[in-house]
Amino acid sequence: MKLYPLPKTLLLSACMALMAGPTTSAHAQDRRMETLVVANETGPNMLDIHGVGANRPSYGVAWLVYDRLMTYGKKKMPDGTSSYDYTKLEPELAVSWEVAKDGMSVVFKLRTDAKFHDGTPVTAKDVKWSYDRALAMGGFPTFQMKAGSLEKPEQFEAIDDQTFKVTFLRKDKMSLPNMAVPVASIYNSTLAKKHATASDPWAATWLKNNTAGGGAYKVASYKPGQEIVYERYDEWKSGPLPKLRRIIQREVPSAGNRRALLSKGDIDITFEMPPKDFAEMAQEKSNVKVASTPIENSMWYVGMLSNKPPFDNPKVRQAVAHVLPYDKIMANALYGRAVPLFGAKKPVSGTEWPTATAYATDVAKARALMAEAGQSAGFATTISFDLGQGTVSEPMAVLIQEALAQINIKTTINKVPGSNWRAALLKKDMPLIINRFGGWLNYPEYFFFWTYHGQNAVFNTMSYQNPEMDKLIESARFEPDSKKYAQMVKGFIDIAYTNVPRIPVAQPMMDVAMRRNVQGYTYWFHLQPDYRQMYKQ
Repeated sequence: MKLYPLPKTLLLSACMALMAGPTTSAHAQDRRMETLVVANETGPNMLDIHGVGANRPSYGVAWLVYDRLMTYGKKKMPDGTSSYDYTKLEPELAVSWEVAKDGMSVVFKLRTDAKFHDGTPVTAKDVKWSYDRALAMGGFPTFQMKAGSLEKPEQFEAIDDQTFKVTFLRKDKMSLPNMAVPVASIYNSTLAKKHATASDPWAATWLKNNTAGGGAYKVASYKPGQEIVYERYDEWKSGPLPKLRRIIQREVPSAGNRRALLSKGDIDITFEMPPKDFAEMAQEKSNVKVASTPIENSMWYVGMLSNKPPFDNPKVRQAVAHVLPYDKIMANALYGRAVPLFGAKKPVSGTEWPTATAYATDVAKARALMAEAGQSAGFATTISFDLGQGTVSEPMAVLIQEALAQINIKTTINKVPGSNWRAALLKKDMPLIINRFGGWLNYPEYFFFWTYHGQNAVFNTMSYQNPEMDKLIESARFEPDSKKYAQMVKGFIDIAYTNVPRIPVAQPMMDVAMRRNVQGYTYWFHLQPDYRQMYKQ
């Protein structure tokens, strides 16, 4: 066979193609290594953590897109996993801070090189505006600030562009930690003010679907109900530049589909799966790994509206607490991936929280309590839950419905879409609910401040009123004596567990499933992965 030489132009093209092939492939591989694909049941319902009704995925937006003055350190857990450390505060936007000798103020020095995503320098005026905004928006952000005794705009002062001062109303151990949570995010006030109006002075409408941050990531695109895409902000100065350039977070409602996508490698991580799936994946020898951490200061509970009949009667609430099918819930809804908060053999002691109640399934006792309450004939009611947590809540609801029928309580199940759940909770008109709540700051009085305090506490979803409990909660927040503090904590837990406006069921686990090449995962109190420290290998 005679060989003919290639034309010079074709030969040149072939050589270039051979040279370009491996380079293009290598570039694509680099992009895959720098991109993390996430799939979850629900995504953020808005981009503004200060917005009324912002859901938990919105916390993740704030954590990535905005900075705080401070952040938390990290620690290794006994099983080798990583967790944030609520006892250690570290710099983020602030390079340093100094608490006054009398403990009644703190002065922060800001980074001189920090800029927002549009290039505007970050100043103390932005910090002041952001803190003022959190107080002014009402609801959750306002109460979160107050949880650390940050209550009045007059407490916040921009001394100069790089110096910010907070004056404390009282000595509160939660003041500084509260400035490191997502609500204390720093907004670009210059940009936000451009979109403010007389009727909307804090640009709430614009910030629902737009951002004004300076964090490690920018929102490249946001399609509510579908996906949110983050891109790294290469000028970020508040920490080590993340290795991941791009985060694609998609909404895939079907847990089965998410598991299949993860198994095939089409996604890298998911953290909203049924406990059954996590239990199975943890035992499998595959390219998927599961990280599990008990969620601090958190519980699954059954709540009852205590200011209206029939649940205004403590005996009715106690009857419900005695008839709940705890073991069935643990086995068939939680698949053992939780810490039981029932059946305690000893009374509450010390300050450990959450701690188990003495309630256990006892139908005879429940019927006797219904008789004492004059409710032997029972009644009809509605049991509501968040569809966004339906993988656990729905089987719980069915089991509870069956159990309540044994004491003549007939229930209709109400499934509330995840995007509407927070707003529905804030109305405080659902008579019977299944919910999961966790407090960001790991103190029992913080949990009770949010969930039991009678003065319109945002997550007092049961509308429970008890002045004695309120006094104990308030006193514990500021009590320096450890023995007196322990007595106060025991006091408000005892009241809560006697009157049971909410019935603890279990302390949940934060389960995250990811491909084995995904590294750097750390458990955080807000239950959203911090992609800034994650990478692929």
